[in-house]
Amino acid sequence: MHTSKICIILVLILITGFSYGQQTITGLLYTNGKPVAITILDGKISNIKKIRKLPKDSQRLFIAPGLIDNQVNGFAGISFSFLGGELTVEGIRNATYSLWKTGVTTYLPTLTTNDLDVIIRNFIVLAHMKDEPILLGSVPGFHLEGPYISPLDGYRGAHPLRYVRKPDWDEFLSIYEASDKGILQVTLAPEVEGAMEFIDKCKANGIIVALGHHNASKEIISSAIDRGAIIATHLGNGCANMIDRHRNPLWPQLSDDRLFISIIGDGFHLNPEEIRVFYKTKGPDKTIITSDVTSYALMPPGKYLNTEGDTIELTQEGMLKYPAQNVLAGSASPLKKGVANVMKVTGCSLADAIKMASTNPAKLYGLNDRGVIEVGKRADLILFQIINSEMVISKTFVNGNMVYDETSGLE
Repeated sequence: MHTSKICIILVLILITGFSYGQQTITGLLYTNGKPVAITILDGKISNIKKIRKLPKDSQRLFIAPGLIDNQVNGFAGISFSFLGGELTVEGIRNATYSLWKTGVTTYLPTLTTNDLDVIIRNFIVLAHMKDEPILLGSVPGFHLEGPYISPLDGYRGAHPLRYVRKPDWDEFLSIYEASDKGILQVTLAPEVEGAMEFIDKCKANGIIVALGHHNASKEIISSAIDRGAIIATHLGNGCANMIDRHRNPLWPQLSDDRLFISIIGDGFHLNPEEIRVFYKTKGPDKTIITSDVTSYALMPPGKYLNTEGDTIELTQEGMLKYPAQNVLAGSASPLKKGVANVMKVTGCSLADAIKMASTNPAKLYGLNDRGVIEVGKRADLILFQIINSEMVISKTFVNGNMVYDETSGLE
């Protein structure tokens, strides 16, 4: 989509005051497949009514709360981490609109391991945009993944080694202030020096602590959870290719019922049998489907150089690889692909898939105004079909505003 067209659409939304007044939309409720009419007023759900059947000639579309993605490194050519001062207001707007088209109505821009100056500069830009009316509240906060992770090959993934370091609370406070105290989650390795004290301070400040890109023992993992770590970031990834079959970071995180897990369901990061085992172990109440999507989403296949000069390859199939270490380099697939794939390989219901991709992250981050369809909640809604194990988005509403419609040219 051309930038000029995006800008025109966004200006039109701005002029209308971000509300189309009272409106009613119909669809098949995602929890039971029954027809409902949902009335929206002033950006919120004002009424939910069961109806006998959908209006004549209307498509049989499911209606669900918008998807919530807790790990978005970038999208559609826009990187939140690696453009070193080149992240722009326009780029954030364009990435957000592109995400709306895929059914994501809330997301956490994610910054990964990098030079401190780059992290701070980019957080300043993101913080400036966070509460801009034009984004309709789609960005409630941010996710910092690294730089306090394992320096070991494999566990480090595609994070640049030269920027990996031990937790430093004073340094983090400078980052936190740059984000206007908007960092909701920090992913770190609990085995590195100073991690436990860092976890204590995050918990005291209401920041979610996630375990990721680590090689911690079961004792360290348990201690980190005791201190307040609550979720494992993209479990099964950020892990070396060769591990001890008995003593590795996977089993302790799977076996501890206190820990949420996020999983990347794009079909590349985890094999179907891994997803099934993770799902059977944690269930829909303790699982979050995430994307780990990067700026390479919607880009053509090929080889690209990142700012470190490393080759990143996007295959014809959509896999994003870091050939130098034979590991993945994030994802190029939007969250909707993971939702559909998790349904396919686990056989879980649509209701449980939406729970993992919307309701659970909303609860985890205290976003009590979204993630479910209830009277009084934000009208962040998606209408869609499941066709050949693909989630096909027809309409997206954010805070009551229709921001995407595949049939009317609003795209």
